[in-house]
Amino acid sequence: MEDLKETIANKKNRGPRGSVSAEAFGVWNRKEAFKARVVEKSAESKRAILDKLNKAFMFQSLSDKEKDVVIDAMEEINAPEHEAVIKEGEQGDCLYVVGQGSLDCTKVFPGNKEPTLLKRYVVGEAFGELALLYNAPRAATITAFEECVLWQLDRDTFNHIVKDSAVRRREKYELFLEKVQIFSTMEPYERSKLADAFTECKIAAGERIINQGEDGHDLYLLQEGEAFASIEKDNAQLTVMEYGVGDYFGERALLMNEPRAANITAKTDCLLVSMSRHSVKRLLGPLEELLKRNFEVYEKYALKK
Repeated sequence: MEDLKETIANKKNRGPRGSVSAEAFGVWNRKEAFKARVVEKSAESKRAILDKLNKAFMFQSLSDKEKDVVIDAMEEINAPEHEAVIKEGEQGDCLYVVGQGSLDCTKVFPGNKEPTLLKRYVVGEAFGELALLYNAPRAATITAFEECVLWQLDRDTFNHIVKDSAVRRREKYELFLEKVQIFSTMEPYERSKLADAFTECKIAAGERIINQGEDGHDLYLLQEGEAFASIEKDNAQLTVMEYGVGDYFGERALLMNEPRAANITAKTDCLLVSMSRHSVKRLLGPLEELLKRNFEVYEKYALKK
């Protein structure tokens, strides 16, 4: 507890950051001249951090060498239960990756006195990056739900090693989600966290994306291309739905915990993003009823004689 309080106190005592104009890299601030800090740690700790980085979206596109730099720069922080690691409105100069435990993300929306729970961060997830990505105050408060071990990454290392790829990936998916009707009314912060959970995959025309009767583990959103749903009935394939850009499928098996209700096949070459069962349950709870709207279509054809 003292370690975390001392770290947070030191950050507050530094005073406000000087004004920054786009944090550009010029003659006196070249990327190639950057030398990341090195915090000594054991090989076992490095392996543990690497495992967590591989689960966090913003680090997945880094090269092995870049990941080594990030791992060396990270510092272990212990957060006791109920400790506020990040407070909404404060300036931020680091991000965190959860090594052990879980933390609650809350935000006080206009007109409300009490904070709203947005999500719970678990092992392998990163938080605090929004303030670094956009050079803005903290967007929410993050509080330890239980005793936690966190890996802290400083702003300079993030900016030089991680930021570019993270910004490109997040903006790409946020723009996509704005065009998906059921996600368009979400808060920008909520959409940004939803984008973090995406895994991208390409499917060639004619390939099967989902097989009827199999266990369902993922929800899919169609980013490019066309697909169709069909049901095996009387030894024939009956097409029950067509999908275009912005449509989603695979939600029934996840929400109802039952086998896939239909086959989904790529009509053209497709670019998809998927979300795991865990991410769907954690991030899309309030949208569950909207996700169920396609159920009656599958049932109508399944029961049709």
